[in-house]
Amino acid sequence: MTTLDFLVRKDQLATTELRWTQDLPLSDGEIRLRIDKFALTSNNITYAAFGDAMNYWSFFPASPSDDGNWGRIPVWGFGTVMQSLHPGVAVGEKLYGYYPMSSSVVLKPARLSPAGFSDGAAHRASLHPVYNQYLRCSADPFYTADTEDTQALLRPLFITSWLIDDFLADNDFFGAVVAGGQPALMLLSSASSKTAYGTAFQLAQRAGIDVVGLTSAANVGFCESLGCYHRVLTYDQLDQLDAAAACLYVDFAGNADLRRAIHSRFANLKYSSSIGGTHVDQLGGAKDLPGPRATLFFAPAQIKKRNSDWGAEGLGQRLVQAWQAFVAKVSDPAGAWLVVEQHQGPVAVEEAYRQVLGGRGDPRRGHMLSLSSGQGNR
Repeated sequence: MTTLDFLVRKDQLATTELRWTQDLPLSDGEIRLRIDKFALTSNNITYAAFGDAMNYWSFFPASPSDDGNWGRIPVWGFGTVMQSLHPGVAVGEKLYGYYPMSSSVVLKPARLSPAGFSDGAAHRASLHPVYNQYLRCSADPFYTADTEDTQALLRPLFITSWLIDDFLADNDFFGAVVAGGQPALMLLSSASSKTAYGTAFQLAQRAGIDVVGLTSAANVGFCESLGCYHRVLTYDQLDQLDAAAACLYVDFAGNADLRRAIHSRFANLKYSSSIGGTHVDQLGGAKDLPGPRATLFFAPAQIKKRNSDWGAEGLGQRLVQAWQAFVAKVSDPAGAWLVVEQHQGPVAVEEAYRQVLGGRGDPRRGHMLSLSSGQGNR
């Protein structure tokens, strides 16, 4: 048996390679999964752009012979157990979790429960446990068979969105929201991205906040149609906002010039949070900026805090409830916007990657990919 890997040059994300490798025999306690399908969004490009800084490349390292120059981008999706040398995991089980852009993967289940397990591979021991969890679809409260694509595309992004909103509320919006005062401006860049949309969906339910989406001219109409932004502006329309207003900036674009423009214009900027890097060709540092220090948001840290505050069950209940409300909104026939495209095989996966990397295409499109055989047609 062989595995097909989609490899990316770490320092040149547009440079890719498809490589077949011979599968090694399993060791005791290991399982081999066929990766049936996975989502590819700007969130995964963020994993690559911040791969070294945030250890994303470390989850699924490429061959040591590459001298660390190549990596496999982590993605979220579904896999089926093809082989198992672990008594607690059966062949045929379907699992949701964090996978490489490959046709198969070997895991070493540890800390098993009826809900799932962690990958106990030695190289993942020091990595954040949130990304090491694999969930049995048969016991997952998020899972329904008819919404697999929606789950793969939006679930990890929405959880990040929910955590951003929760983090800001947990910190009292850094003093920007004042009872009886003018609404605080919540500026979200890359407003057409799915993580920004989920964040806006949550923030729009809170009082005292004016959610402002910043986007390209081509995506203004789409962002307005989502119904969760109070205002949608293009990147060159910052002058339409009150420069003295209390505001917070949630940066999904990673555009260094835009970040500097916001920090320079808004004298009452209370907090600046960097989430991702959808504008890969315009990424830059955040040194010597006026106002508050631009701080990278790390979702697992907020998960850890809320696990401590509420317990894992309490956090899970809140997430499931919020997810169900979000999915109901996304799938509402009166305002449904997500159109899923299936990409099967090496050529189709390569094309989809280049489209997402370049930030091109309709934001309504969601890309589901597969390098495995027997997963439908593009």
